Amino acid sequence: MRTRFTWVWALGFIFVCLFSGSAWESVFPIVPHFLLGISIALVACSICGRMWCSVYIAGYKTDQLIQSGPYSISRNPLYFFSWLGGIGIAMGSQTILLPAIVAVAFLIYYPWVIASEEAVLTDRHGEAFTNYKAKVPRFFPAWSLLSEPEDYAMKPIVFRRHICQVIWFALFLSGLAFIDGLHAAGVLPVLFWIY
Repeated sequence: MRTRFTWVWALGFIFVCLFSGSAWESVFPIVPHFLLGISIALVACSICGRMWCSVYIAGYKTDQLIQSGPYSISRNPLYFFSWLGGIGIAMGSQTILLPAIVAVAFLIYYPWVIASEEAVLTDRHGEAFTNYKAKVPRFFPAWSLLSEPEDYAMKPIVFRRHICQVIWFALFLSGLAFIDGLHAAGVLPVLFWIY
C-alpha cells in the first residue's frame, strides 16, 4: 500500500510539473536558482543517508533489531532521509508550495506506516524493541546518540538492490530539469504558475 501511495503522489506531482511553472521567475528571479540549489543538496543528503541506512539493514532488516549507525540516532532513518529527498525533489520544481505539500503529506501519512511497523517489531523483538524505543527518537535524528561499530558485515547483493532503489531520487530530479528545459524551449506549455 505504501508503494502504491508513493506512486500515486509521484504521478500527480509529475503531471503538475509538466504543465506548471515557478511564479518566482517573474517576481524574484534569484529564488528559483536558490530553491534548485537547496533541492540538489537535499537530494544528495537523502541519497547518502539512505545508502548509509542500507549498509546497516541490507539483508538484516527482518531478522535483527538494528540499533547502530543511523539506527542509533533515529528508529526510522530511511523514512527521514526519504522525507528529505521528497522535499528536495519537490523543491526541484523551483516552488515553495509543492515542497510544503510533500512535507506535510509525508508527516500526515507516514506516522501510520511507522506505527504499523513498530507493532510488528514489538511482536518480533519484545523488550529489546521497547528499550530501543525508550532511548531513540522515532523520526527526527538525535545526532548526539550516534554509535557506530569499528567493523560491520554487509550483504553485497542486497546492498546492490538498495542502490538501485535510491538512484530514483537523482533520476527524478534530472527529469524535473528536463521538464524545465522543455518549458523554456516552448515545447511544453505552462498552463499555470505556482509560488
